Amino acid sequence: MYLCWLNLSKLMRSLKLILTNPRYFGPAWVFASLNILFGTWAIYIPAVKEDLGISKSMLGIAIFFLSLGVFTIFPLASRLINKLGVGKATSIGIVLCCIAALFPLIAPGMISLAAVLYFMGITNGFTDISMNTLVTEIEKEDNQKFMSASHGFFSLGGVLAGLGSFLIPVIGNRELHMLFAIALVLAVNIFFFKRYVKVVAAPIEKEPFRFKNFKPLLLLGVVSFVVMGSEGAIVDWSGLFLKEVSLAPEALWGAGFLGFQAFMTLGRFLGDSISARIGSVKIVAVGAVIAIVGYLLVLTTMLYLAILGFALTGLGFSVIVPELFRIGGNVKGVESSQGVSFIAGTGYSGFLVGPVILGFIAEQFSLNLSFITLMVSSIAVLGATLLLRRRSSKVS
Repeated sequence: MYLCWLNLSKLMRSLKLILTNPRYFGPAWVFASLNILFGTWAIYIPAVKEDLGISKSMLGIAIFFLSLGVFTIFPLASRLINKLGVGKATSIGIVLCCIAALFPLIAPGMISLAAVLYFMGITNGFTDISMNTLVTEIEKEDNQKFMSASHGFFSLGGVLAGLGSFLIPVIGNRELHMLFAIALVLAVNIFFFKRYVKVVAAPIEKEPFRFKNFKPLLLLGVVSFVVMGSEGAIVDWSGLFLKEVSLAPEALWGAGFLGFQAFMTLGRFLGDSISARIGSVKIVAVGAVIAIVGYLLVLTTMLYLAILGFALTGLGFSVIVPELFRIGGNVKGVESSQGVSFIAGTGYSGFLVGPVILGFIAEQFSLNLSFITLMVSSIAVLGATLLLRRRSSKVS
């Protein structure tokens, strides 16, 4: 028992690092903050739709502007972050996120909702890139790994936002609820700003553009697109799969999503120590194998095996995206903010497009075929790790 506890303690070293050192807790809390704010807004989406009297398609158009805002800032973010300094950019980004978070709940109409969601997308996209770049730079400065655990804090932020939904009948006012969330986010961030605000990206020796130098990022972007697309698909379609294919009772429709999120959070808290032992490329390969096993269990369609499969898929994916940010931020001859921005852009594209593609396959063929497609995608990710290993010389 003691040896098991000792091994677990070693595996969760990065979580302990974050919880005991303000230099690491500050950036990790930014990750949590982003999802606390976004998750609190998401809770009230049905209420906003009802209050504005808009259809599902109109709501979809408004939410599209959230995505459009994210894509608008991606090409500009790297230059802004380098000009401001990554620490200052992160602190400014989270303050702007807090300002943007309140407006969607008080938008008086469809056009104003689309406009404020566009602004919210810009602030979220900018903060996402800056916080991942910040962690990358601190990891390089301190020779420590805590990227995966920081992404675990992002998942934890979603959990905190979900728990906040229990306050709805107590507070009884959505704007006040959001103000409480903003106050929590700001109070903690302001206390820790000084721990990272002066961090700047280390100067690098830029190389003339050559397509062969771009290849490592291109491959990482493809993997990011596939993995985050799969994440988005599971978030949107796991409940329907359990309901229609596994014939789960209503009480268990959300069990697949819960297992996916819980194991993803756990995996991200364990990921940094495992990565330190076996390396970034190998841990991506291991994550892909675990995800493939998860999909095989899902495709048995047996209820409890399917739920376990969704949990294992979450565990497998949990370590892949943080490692892609880590690798992308360390590609030779590429500024860390540019690498992170590219990974974020391609990944977010997959997160948006993946569920749509899977929905089309499910509509035209079957949900089973949709999840077979996801499993094949994970096999492709495993294959991509072989190419990543060959090009490891591009990673400093």
